[in-house]
Amino acid sequence: MTNADHNPKRTAEVLIVGAGASGAAVAASLAEDGFDVVCIEQGHWQDASKFPTVKPDYELRAMSSWSINPNKRKLPEDYPVNNDDSAIEPVMFNGVGGSTILWAAHTPRLHPSDFRVKTLDGVADDWPISYEDLEPWYDLNDHVMGCAGIAGDPANPPRSERPMTPIPLGKDGEMLAGAFDRLGWHWWPSDNYVNSTRYGEGRDACNFCGHNMMGCYQRAKSSTDLNYWPRAVDHGAELVTGARVREITTDSSGRATGVNYQDAEGNDQHQAARAVVMAANGVGTPRLLLMSKSENHPNGLANSSGMVGKNLMFHVYAGVTGIFPDHEGEWVGPAANMILSQEFYETDPGRDFVRGYSYQTGRGQGPGSTARGGSPRVPWGADHHAQMQRRFRNTVGLGVIGDDLPEQHNSVSLDPNLTDNSGLPAPKITYTVSDNSRALLDHALIQGQKVLEEAGADEIMVNRFSREAGWHLMGTARMGDDPERSVVDSNGQSHDIDNLFIVDGSVFVTGGAVNPTPTIQAIALRTADYITNEREDLKA
Repeated sequence: MTNADHNPKRTAEVLIVGAGASGAAVAASLAEDGFDVVCIEQGHWQDASKFPTVKPDYELRAMSSWSINPNKRKLPEDYPVNNDDSAIEPVMFNGVGGSTILWAAHTPRLHPSDFRVKTLDGVADDWPISYEDLEPWYDLNDHVMGCAGIAGDPANPPRSERPMTPIPLGKDGEMLAGAFDRLGWHWWPSDNYVNSTRYGEGRDACNFCGHNMMGCYQRAKSSTDLNYWPRAVDHGAELVTGARVREITTDSSGRATGVNYQDAEGNDQHQAARAVVMAANGVGTPRLLLMSKSENHPNGLANSSGMVGKNLMFHVYAGVTGIFPDHEGEWVGPAANMILSQEFYETDPGRDFVRGYSYQTGRGQGPGSTARGGSPRVPWGADHHAQMQRRFRNTVGLGVIGDDLPEQHNSVSLDPNLTDNSGLPAPKITYTVSDNSRALLDHALIQGQKVLEEAGADEIMVNRFSREAGWHLMGTARMGDDPERSVVDSNGQSHDIDNLFIVDGSVFVTGGAVNPTPTIQAIALRTADYITNEREDLKA
């Protein structure tokens, strides 16, 4: 339906804030189960014919109007983020599909140990749920999103067959796989939500026409505007776009009654609802909860524990890049979806850090990105052309994604001065890299150089830390059994407000060392199932 058809005067049974990875999954699940669902999204539907990858200058657009960083992109639907006191810059996208529009679609799962870090390693906290609790929802999400991969990975629990075979490794992937084999280290073809064959409505296989992080006009890369949202809308869910939520409203008893928002025409509206589901990501959700303070909730909504906005986790990133002058590998295709190594994922008492990291292999960059800088940076000057010829198509990288343990001082708060273009407080990010994370990255960089040396690189460049790498926004409304130390329970239901739910990365207790989206969506589907089976009182 269109925004013009929406009637904000009626009371929805379930109101969802955010139309990204988690909001779309909840909307489809609840609409299919007969709930009257309304979702309010700050951004808009995306026209695949206008994605940067359609244009020859897509690399330039990736640095500006389609940057992953909202502070660089500066679209009207974005909000600024004060990251002056953060070692990492958060990256996100407002729109139908959320950050699944701009993601790499690399989709491994958390390990069972990630849910039991306190028990196993004496740090952080255990989740109130286990890997086994999420497994049915992981499997369901793999089929809806379309997972390309292969069973049998010895680093992970046995799993059902994926819907599609893996994306081809290519020469680069095969070269690195051989190096891992000779070292006796783990590797496995990456799980990803990119079609290796025709899968889903009108979605063909990836044709390796270019990097797909800025949207895939072929529709081969999965995003929730392509799969979950059509199902939700077909079952009656209403999606209101270009609408900026200002606050979650509550009644005299403190229960959620809906939201106040500004519609696409700039008019103030109220959407009443019997329940509210937050799906605005690990920065947007705490921001809105803190903006919704009232007499009954003076510290912000759902914040009697004081944990809203605390324990922000990003994942820490670093990498090594090898130059292979005689190799000339592929630089187009899915960005980081060849092979994954989890040789150093679990805690080893012999190392000077707990938990671990994964390696993601990355294809080389395009000519524009290589010339401009990126990783590795090509120096300007007399040697520029020679270095371009040496590096372009001849580089292969290992990206390190490190477990980023929660620390309460890492946080999202409301900036006292910076506002968005509606006058609403912008989020302020406060984040430092822990000693454990730094030790973990240093270990990973040393081991990564061994892999590239074994693969035959004649030069290796090291990136000790990636600042613009805050893709994964986690932990700021954490899940737990103790209302004094957490924001929501094991079903994503607020301890303080029984008709307020949170289903995005905010609820993560620990982050693991893998991309979080499949886990976020599994949690969202599980919460939707709880609402369907246990909250009949929310139906009119």
